[in-house]
Amino acid sequence: MDSVEHPQNEISSCKPFGIRYLEYSKKSTLSFRTYQAIVLIVTFFAYASYHATRKTTSIVKSTLDPESSELGFSPWPNSHFLRSIHKKQEKQVLKSGWAPFNGSDGTALLGDIDLAFLSVYSAGMYFAGHLGDRVNLRILLTVGMVGTGLFTSLFGAGYWLNIHSFYYFLIIQMIAGLFQSTGWPSVVAVVGNWFGKRKRGLIMGIWNAHTSVGNIAGSLIASALLKYGWGWSFAVPGLIIAIVGLAVFLFLPVSPETVGLNREEEELLKSPKKTGISEPLLERVEVREKAIGFIEAWKIPGVAPFALCLFFSKLVAYTFLYWLPFYISHTAIDGKYLSDEMAGNLSTLFDVGGVVGGILAGHISDQLDARAITAASFMYCAIPALFFYRIYGDVHLYVNIALMLVAGMFVNGPYALITTAVSADLGTHSSLNGNSRALATVTAIIDGTGSAGAALGPVLTGYISETSWNGVFTMLMVAALVAGLLLTRLVVAEVAAKIEMSRAQASDPLALPPLRVEV
Repeated sequence: MDSVEHPQNEISSCKPFGIRYLEYSKKSTLSFRTYQAIVLIVTFFAYASYHATRKTTSIVKSTLDPESSELGFSPWPNSHFLRSIHKKQEKQVLKSGWAPFNGSDGTALLGDIDLAFLSVYSAGMYFAGHLGDRVNLRILLTVGMVGTGLFTSLFGAGYWLNIHSFYYFLIIQMIAGLFQSTGWPSVVAVVGNWFGKRKRGLIMGIWNAHTSVGNIAGSLIASALLKYGWGWSFAVPGLIIAIVGLAVFLFLPVSPETVGLNREEEELLKSPKKTGISEPLLERVEVREKAIGFIEAWKIPGVAPFALCLFFSKLVAYTFLYWLPFYISHTAIDGKYLSDEMAGNLSTLFDVGGVVGGILAGHISDQLDARAITAASFMYCAIPALFFYRIYGDVHLYVNIALMLVAGMFVNGPYALITTAVSADLGTHSSLNGNSRALATVTAIIDGTGSAGAALGPVLTGYISETSWNGVFTMLMVAALVAGLLLTRLVVAEVAAKIEMSRAQASDPLALPPLRVEV
């Protein structure tokens, strides 16, 4: 009897303290479905808090650097639908800004800050993913969130301490980027551990709304606190993510095995025998401990093209993340300039469109069983969406809102799909022979490569926007085109598979449809 109880006690000791308290209160173990719900809720708020802290910089930009020169719309074609586009649109300066960002090179310096943050974030992603497959993801995620909260708050502390050193803000953002890099590989790996491939696109499309929800929450909080001083716009989100990090430590179950459950949900629900703890299950845990190598992960079919696609997709998405509020506040919409707070609030609609796009892309990819076709189609549709937003976004506020929603849907749709369902699919690819210890590494490779593009886009925008916003939007449309083209080989393969499937069904109508093909 002792030999049986010992492993049960060992597994129980691995459970988070909050889970043990819930089971103690209920006087029974939690069901598999309950664990799944806890995982989705905890990881949702965890990564939403990451994005809330990341979004604050874009909201505060206009306060740090309120100067502008000829930043209004000047579309490529001469359109009779637009009013006197050849006139200079100059924004009246109402604030003095914050040194060193209030000079003529203010936008370039802010772009450098973004580059430093995202470069360290991108590089740290590879390391975090490699580490995530080898350490307890709950601890890694907690440390990352508390560290992010601390250094986000330290950036805002520059306001109260009257710090005007560029290098202070640069170093703080670089360290914050390092802590932020722990987030994505960890949450995707945990969710991938708990959910199989069936309806993964839809489930993760809905779950991925945390990105947009975090952006919206960060925008609203930072905008509302600007009136009290821009430091509060960093300090409060920093405190929030630290508190959520504590919740992660208390309640997040990393995988079914760590809480004594079988990984296969279907087997668990169908067979009562699977609900107990047995030695074969414990032996299985030991067999899968070996994590996949970095080079091996790159060789998984589909990883390289999706990673490169995400490079250009994230370049577009993060340019909007970091510069959209600044762009709106420096653009006359229907002849009027919006306040920094109003511009920040309005920019959240881009993320509302992103929520719709993420869910839609996930659902479509599930129905078509075609991740690459879905992602490429969305990227191609993003090109005209960006073009029309640039040309007609200043005609009227409601026109700006409608076009912003559409742009957000097509820009964030493939970004959400690749970073969630595609990453989880590839992290559990059939070539791994059931080894699940590749999830964090594969996720880190894909999103780390994408984050390199995310670092490049905002800094290029900081320099190009000083000359022309037309150049910025041209860059974004070219990036969207390249992102779609990079998936061409996978798209062709998926189309060929569809044609072959339809021919097989036509020749034998009674034949059952084949099982889902992995990416």
